[in-house]
Amino acid sequence: MLGFKRFKRFRRFSRVNRAVPGTNLVTVPFGFAGAVIVLLGATLVLDGILGGRPIILLPHWLTVGSLEDAQSILSAILSTVSTVLALIFSVTLLVFSTASSQFGPRLMPHFLRDRTMQITLGLFLATFLHSLLTFAVAGQRGDQLFVPQLTVLTDIALVLASFGYLVVYNNRVAQAIQTNNVIPQIVENLYAAISELADSQASVTRDVSSAAAGETAEALRDRCVADAAPVLAVTSGYMQRIDHKRLFHTAAQREALVCVTFRPGQFMLEGEALAYVLPATRGAELAAAIRGAVMIGQHRTLEQDIEFAFAQLSEIAIRALSPAVNDTYTGLICIDWLGDALRMLVALPMSDGAWRTDRGEVRLLFPPVRMARIVPAAFDLIRQAGATNPAVIVRLLQTYGRLAPLLRNEEQRRVILDQAEAARESMSLSPVVGLDRASLDAAYRLARERLTVGLDSALGQAVVQAVSEGDTGGTNLRART
Repeated sequence: MLGFKRFKRFRRFSRVNRAVPGTNLVTVPFGFAGAVIVLLGATLVLDGILGGRPIILLPHWLTVGSLEDAQSILSAILSTVSTVLALIFSVTLLVFSTASSQFGPRLMPHFLRDRTMQITLGLFLATFLHSLLTFAVAGQRGDQLFVPQLTVLTDIALVLASFGYLVVYNNRVAQAIQTNNVIPQIVENLYAAISELADSQASVTRDVSSAAAGETAEALRDRCVADAAPVLAVTSGYMQRIDHKRLFHTAAQREALVCVTFRPGQFMLEGEALAYVLPATRGAELAAAIRGAVMIGQHRTLEQDIEFAFAQLSEIAIRALSPAVNDTYTGLICIDWLGDALRMLVALPMSDGAWRTDRGEVRLLFPPVRMARIVPAAFDLIRQAGATNPAVIVRLLQTYGRLAPLLRNEEQRRVILDQAEAARESMSLSPVVGLDRASLDAAYRLARERLTVGLDSALGQAVVQAVSEGDTGGTNLRART
């Protein structure tokens, strides 16, 4: 009996079954089907008013002729559309299977979110339903002969639109599975997530600058764990999104402090502390608002999870570098884009994760994004997969060196420097020919110089220009400076 009650309690939390936003293949096709049924009703009403006669405003060659002619047309449409519809589903599954093996299963939402595919499926499904219902309506019942001229012409128009969009769909699929198109799309999503993070941190930075001296964010987190009332998670899953503004305003109205313990992308267990509330007496009244401002699901998404976007690019790279694929150039492309994404990330102002009111009172705490987590997620697996590939290690070291002038503090420099040291150590454990060893040593020395020496703006520009000219040994750089 106790086990049955426990099973029922787990079944209450159905939101863990939510799909990644935008990847539902039912909404758009069924929406098209519903719209076409409404269109069918309108055309049948007009055909009923006209008594099945041809529309006199249209040329004679646009009419469908007799009942036998109309049924022949509808029968041909039904057989053709049903065949193509089944073929589209089969080809779509084949493309998804190929893309999953090439880029990784975590990129499936990227392909499922494609509107062109959803619209194509919707058009063919709607055309099939419209033709089937028209075929059922047209005919002779008693002395009444009904040939829905306008409705059959609408069927023909839907077929033309469907097959026209099928060409667009084929072109879209051909473009979507190319590596050079997939990687920039992921980077664009990453840029959007970083921009959203920058917007949220901008208000936090203003609040921090105007805040009065008081407890640090770390001290407040420690006090929350010790003295605050915990708000427990009601289901297991990945945190997908936090409505920071909603939580901040709710906590400010109650004059409380909400300390969120998980960041988007982290997995939480049912019964773990989702957040802490100070003072503890406010915990019960804020629990519902906190749970409502947090979205939990089965999948990680790119919406607020910056680390996940870096991990997706890293996954493409390590699959390309695997012995089964052995595509070094794709791995190098991923390293280039990862470096550009880090360039954008390090430009953000550092945040301690505290949201403060105009009076400097902290009302919301959440785990901030740290370079110490992002950089390993971006480069660790690539370095390990390419440990015996000198081209990969050289490109990693060059990327670290190019990032050096853009780093804002010692913490960022230390994280990147650790990666450079790890790259050099990994190559020292594998046999490398003399020419490759010279390139590796030159790239390492230049990266280390840039990461360990303070750079002013003029020297930083010289570094960027030297790298752009392929000066991995630093000869031109030393000549300029």
